[in-house]
Amino acid sequence: MDPVAFYAFGIGIRWYGILIASGILLGTLVAIKRAKRVGINEENILDMLLFAVPAAIVGARVYYVIFNWEYYAGDFYKIINVRQGGLAIHGGVIGGALVAYIFCKSKNISFPKMADICAPSLILGQAIGRWGNFVNQEAYGGPTDLPWGIVVDGVKVHPTFLYESLWNFMVFGVLLWYDKRKKFDGELFLFYLMLYSVARFFIEGLRTDSLMFAGMRVAQLISVGAILISLFLVYLGRKKKHNDKI
Repeated sequence: MDPVAFYAFGIGIRWYGILIASGILLGTLVAIKRAKRVGINEENILDMLLFAVPAAIVGARVYYVIFNWEYYAGDFYKIINVRQGGLAIHGGVIGGALVAYIFCKSKNISFPKMADICAPSLILGQAIGRWGNFVNQEAYGGPTDLPWGIVVDGVKVHPTFLYESLWNFMVFGVLLWYDKRKKFDGELFLFYLMLYSVARFFIEGLRTDSLMFAGMRVAQLISVGAILISLFLVYLGRKKKHNDKI
């Protein structure tokens, strides 16, 4: 598949960018609709995203470049050229969450409540954005004989982008279902971190392009850390909620 969708004024508009932009747009619409239900002005959502989205993209790129420095060292153009791919979702979440936290503090808005509003939007955007990896022929797995394998460079491989995308769509539905059942503000976001990280840990083991650190897959290390920290915070949050009722 041609990674360029069309040309505008001589510039190739790539499917990768279109899919990421579509994920951001749909996620924004979902977040705005959810914000109204909890009394947060939609303008606050839009204002926050004006800062958080660029921060997420920068964070995703910086994270990817740091753990792939041998390839990017000394070539500034390669570092800033995201048209060829090379965005790491963990870096994006870190960058976006940090700026969102600062924004919420400055506007006196509950960050845990805002994080819960945005959690389904995050996983929805990830589910859509993963198809950009398919167009770019990246983020695929090792050889397989399974009937749903895809052919890359003449070899049938695991479509790990598809595995993650389908899982993320499912998590999106689970988060919407659990929203009215959550025990405290921030729990939905923690469930997002846990559910995504569980799948990412196993899917990452199939991939052939993992970012590495000290001989270990970075995404798996981050996933384990996210699961453990999220479980601990859920425990603390539920314990506090229980004690408040006593």
